[in-house]
Amino acid sequence: MGRSLRIALLSYRSKPHSGGQGVYVRALSRELAALGHRVEVLSGQPYPELAPGVPLTRVPSLDLYREPDPFRTPRPSEFRDWIDVAEWATMCTAGFPEPMTFSWRAARLLLPRAAEFDVVHDNQSLGGGILRLARAGLPTVATIHHPVAIDRELELAAAPGLRRRLTLHRWYGFTGMQARVARRLDGVTTVSENSRRDIATHMGVPAAGIEVIPVGIDPAEFRPPPAGQPRDADSILVITSADVALKGLVHLLEALAKLRTERPVRLTVVGTARPGGPAETALDRLGLRDAVRFTGPVPEAELVSLLQHAAVVAIPSLYEGFSLPAVEAMACGTPLVTTDAGALPEVVGTEAGLRVRAGDVGELTAELQRVLDSPSLGERLGRAGRRRVLDRYTWRSTAERTADWYGEVLARKERSSC
Repeated sequence: MGRSLRIALLSYRSKPHSGGQGVYVRALSRELAALGHRVEVLSGQPYPELAPGVPLTRVPSLDLYREPDPFRTPRPSEFRDWIDVAEWATMCTAGFPEPMTFSWRAARLLLPRAAEFDVVHDNQSLGGGILRLARAGLPTVATIHHPVAIDRELELAAAPGLRRRLTLHRWYGFTGMQARVARRLDGVTTVSENSRRDIATHMGVPAAGIEVIPVGIDPAEFRPPPAGQPRDADSILVITSADVALKGLVHLLEALAKLRTERPVRLTVVGTARPGGPAETALDRLGLRDAVRFTGPVPEAELVSLLQHAAVVAIPSLYEGFSLPAVEAMACGTPLVTTDAGALPEVVGTEAGLRVRAGDVGELTAELQRVLDSPSLGERLGRAGRRRVLDRYTWRSTAERTADWYGEVLARKERSSC
């Protein structure tokens, strides 16, 4: 390992128990610290739960999207400065302010402390304030899990009516800012070759300048069930960080309805349905209220237990820049049925899961039934998935490669300044 580094790791929101950003920040900071680096996490709400010894600097926002009161109206006494006013005004005009306003607050905190850090690592906020750090000479890099412009395209394609499409255009207005910021940083990393190609296409960052560092899991925590513990033969599990078109949850619900005509299969959704959103509407349309359970965010130990008991994990996404849930399922020896969207074929390979065309409910139904009907097939897929994870996807490997990348970025920046 090279010299010990002082790292500021930034994340504009970090759900503690679910969602890729919170998991990434918690695991990467823990493993970098275990390698001997000093990591300080700066995060907006919801705040992450970090490993002992990793300090958290809270960067409070107005937290306008918190549950159970999203799009809330703050009290006048909550406004502290002009950034709060800008955050509120942007939300009131249908925009999404958090990446920008977090970056302003983070820059305000870090600029007076610039001498305390060797590198600033931004986790996909890509707000304009980050460029203040780069202009001040502080080496500044970012992880882009995938271009959010793809989310925008999929949401627009599924949106009913002109008014909704105009609102979505406004909501996703921050994607232009993210592309401009990404092109001006000292380094960019992403999690898959597929995401590297998409970042080059949608954000204009040259592919040759993007480092691919896959994320992973802790194989001691995510592990197959104990010997002799049976799986629930009629249980399907899906892990979704958001009830949006990109995740394909409605397609899975339609497949579940078809499966229910022949067997008492049930679906557990590790996630939350938006009130009045597409998933909740589909539950009523398909008569599935008694067959689907939404758990909301769950602690890691509970997630592992759910994975160990499920007969199959479905990933019906219309796009994935990586898919940590796929890796978590493979680590637990749980068979997968996934789509062919985004990086899923790259992550899962050909032996750990069955693959269907994204959006094809008939194929999804048939392959889920195939796994449910054949425990031996499920066991074979699960064993292959565990082997693949141990070979490719652990957090320690992610941290080692990330630290090496920091070193390369710093050396390149030093050479360019000579």
